[in-house]
Amino acid sequence: MKTAHGTRPRDEINLVWLLLGELLDWIGASFIWPLTSVYLNKNLHVSLAIVGIVILCNCLANMVGSVIAGWAYDRYNPYYLLIAGASIDATVLFCIALNHSWPIYWFWMTLTGFLAGWNGALINSIATSIHSHPSRYVFNMLFFAQNLGVVLGTLFVGYLYDYSITMLFVIAALLFVGVSINAILNYRPSIQFHKERLAAKIQNQQKVKYEKMPMNNFKMTFGLFITIGIIWLMYMNWESNLSVYMVSLGIPFHLYSFLWTINAGIIVVIQIFMSRYPNIFKTLFHQIVFGISMFAISFITLIFAKDFFHFVLSMITLTLGEATAMPAIPAYINDLSPTSSKGKYQGLTLSTSSIGRALGPLFGGIVIDNWGYINFFIVAAIGIFLTLVLIGPLHKQLKKRFVIYK
Repeated sequence: MKTAHGTRPRDEINLVWLLLGELLDWIGASFIWPLTSVYLNKNLHVSLAIVGIVILCNCLANMVGSVIAGWAYDRYNPYYLLIAGASIDATVLFCIALNHSWPIYWFWMTLTGFLAGWNGALINSIATSIHSHPSRYVFNMLFFAQNLGVVLGTLFVGYLYDYSITMLFVIAALLFVGVSINAILNYRPSIQFHKERLAAKIQNQQKVKYEKMPMNNFKMTFGLFITIGIIWLMYMNWESNLSVYMVSLGIPFHLYSFLWTINAGIIVVIQIFMSRYPNIFKTLFHQIVFGISMFAISFITLIFAKDFFHFVLSMITLTLGEATAMPAIPAYINDLSPTSSKGKYQGLTLSTSSIGRALGPLFGGIVIDNWGYINFFIVAAIGIFLTLVLIGPLHKQLKKRFVIYK
C-alpha cells in the first residue's frame, strides 16, 4: 500500500483529481458564505443579531460534520461517503434555489454547514492515503486549490448576486454535481485502499480495535488543536468586526473587500512558490512556528494601522501566516496520526477550526464593546503568541519520542 514518493500505486487517487474536487467544492462554497449576511439583512430584513446566530449554527454544524466524517472515514468506504456528501449538498443547493425565504434559509445554511464539514474532512482524510508525494506537498496543494476556489468564487459572486440570487444557487448546485461526478469517475482507487486497510486490521487482529495514538503524539496533537482554535478565534474578526473599524476610520467598504482579493491572490502565489520549493522550511514544525508568528505580528501591526496602506501591510503579514501555518498543521497532525485513525484526527482538526470560527466574532465583539479595538488587537496578538509558548517547549520535550506515521 505504501510506496516511495514519486510512484503512485493502484490503490491511490491521482492527486490532480483530488485537487479538482477541492477546487470545485470551494468555488461552490464561496458562492454562499460571502453573501449570507448581506442577503439575510438587506433582502430578507433579518437583524444582524439573528444573522450572527445563523452563522454560528452553520459553523457548529460544520464542526459536527467534520467529526462524524472523520470517524466514518476510518470505518467505512470513503468512496461512497464522499459521493453521498457531494450529492446531498447539490440537492440542498437546488432546494435553496427553489425556496430561499426566511426562516427556511436558516435550516438550509445549517445543513450546508454540516455537509461542508463532511466533505472537507473526507477530502483531507483521503489526502492522507496519498504516499506518492510528501504529505507537506499534498496539504500545500490542497490549501492552494482551496484558496484558488475562494478567489474564483468570490470574484463571480458579486456579479451573480446582482443578476439573480436564484441563478447563483443553481450554479453552486451544479458545481457540487461536478464534485460528485469527479468522485464517481476518479476516486475508485479509495475502494481498494479501504479493502487493504480492513485486510491489514484483520491480519493484525485489529478488526474492531483501532490503533491508539501514542501519548506523546497525542499531547502534541492536542496542543496543535488548541493552537488552530485560538488562531481562528482571532482571525474571524478580520472577516467580521474589522470592516466596521475600517469604515469608522473613513476607509470605503469596497477597499475592505479588496483586502480579501489581496489575501487570496497572495495565498495562491505563495502556494505555487512552496510547491516548487517544498523544503524552504527545514521541518513542518518550523513552518508552523513561522506562520503562527506572522499571525501574531499582523495583529500588532493593526494597533498602528490608520490608513488603507497600513491595513494592506497588515493583511500581507496575516496572509504569510495563513499560507504557511494553515496547510502545515493538518500535514503535521497527519504524520502524528496512526493509519487506522487518520480520518478521526483530520476531522477533529477541522472541528477545532470550526469552533474558533463560530466563537470568533462573538468573542471579538465582547472585547471590542467593552475595551475597544486597540485592546482587542493586543489581546489577539498575545493570545496567538501564547500558543507558541505552549507548543514550542512541548515539541522540544517530546520530538525525540514521537512515532511518525507516513
